[in-house]
Amino acid sequence: MDIVFINQLRLNTIIGIHDWEREQEQAVILDIEIGCSIASAAKSDDIKDCIDYFSVCETIKKLAKQHNYQLVESFVEEVARIILEDFHAQQVQIKLSKPDAVSAAQGVGVIIKRQQKSIQYE
Repeated sequence: MDIVFINQLRLNTIIGIHDWEREQEQAVILDIEIGCSIASAAKSDDIKDCIDYFSVCETIKKLAKQHNYQLVESFVEEVARIILEDFHAQQVQIKLSKPDAVSAAQGVGVIIKRQQKSIQYE
């Protein structure tokens, strides 16, 4: 399986359970690995035959602006669902970090891995 990756996608969104997190946007950083086959795209040299990482980024940015999640778990699950369903990926691994959530840590967050037809915890 091939991987299309997006590293350090930085978004500002309302996310968190604390009052201060609900009052102002904060940064989240996503590292995404999208499992797919690039064979058709390599052969055709046509964007229609691959996962368009620009479109993936724009879709995630739009999601972050339109929704105010309380939990990073909810946000990252929705990102995974979109990548699997809308972009027809075979699998996806996403690391989401909140760099400003805990002052003593460089970042906190979650890492998930999901597969097509089975969005179950592994």
